[in-house]
Amino acid sequence: MRTPERIRADLSDDAVNGPSVRRMRICDIPVDILTMEESIEVAHQLIRTRRPHQHVAINAAKVVAARRDPALREIIESCAIANADGQSIVWASRLLGTALPERVTGIDFMLRMWEAAGKQGYKVYLLGSKPETVRRAAEVAEKQGVKIVGSRSGYWSEEEEPDVVAEIAATNADLLFVGLPTPRKEEFLHRHLDKLQVPLAVGVGGSFDVVAGEVTRAPLWMQKYGLEWLHRMRQEPSRMLRRYFLGNVEFVGLVIREYLTSRRRAKPSPSE
Repeated sequence: MRTPERIRADLSDDAVNGPSVRRMRICDIPVDILTMEESIEVAHQLIRTRRPHQHVAINAAKVVAARRDPALREIIESCAIANADGQSIVWASRLLGTALPERVTGIDFMLRMWEAAGKQGYKVYLLGSKPETVRRAAEVAEKQGVKIVGSRSGYWSEEEEPDVVAEIAATNADLLFVGLPTPRKEEFLHRHLDKLQVPLAVGVGGSFDVVAGEVTRAPLWMQKYGLEWLHRMRQEPSRMLRRYFLGNVEFVGLVIREYLTSRRRAKPSPSE
């Protein structure tokens, strides 16, 4: 597995006038300082290398989960792109002194890469969600001009997993989108990235459900003010209560502690 430093060196070698990739940390979890346009350009560069890379979307819930789970944190550290998926991540970055330019949501990144795939002729594989859901998502993508070379639901046994990996690898896909929950998608991709041989594998959570019309996105005003979690809670209250409400409270606590710690470190001692 190549290190993030090696990945960035590869990007520098490949890019002519492409964006440089800088990372900051939110509660000790890495996030790339990238706009959507820069993220798309980096994605193109990664695909051109023809080597396997993993993308991860960072939100408040994932920061909290990674702080508790060292294995998940290590996976995030190894990813080629770590985008700020949640508005709360952008707000936290401003408070902590290195403002991220904007949020790059997982679903918007996926849709923009679908658009790029249609223009560039990238081959795309969709993995995850229910059988009917991923089938509908594939149909939507194909109507947008995307070359879908395969799709499969997120239901398989441990014994079947090598066959799932082999099936994806056999398609020679350029892009793999994985609609599984955290940390399952991150762990699956990290465990099999080299065998999958997909230049860019992207975890997209519940994005297939949205594309298939089974779940709606929050209105734009709610997205602007970071209230998408409230919209999701209204749709799936029992499933989202712990993830969003309790997770958001814990995230706010982590950010405040980091802010206060940084202030104490920056404050000169009386002897100075």
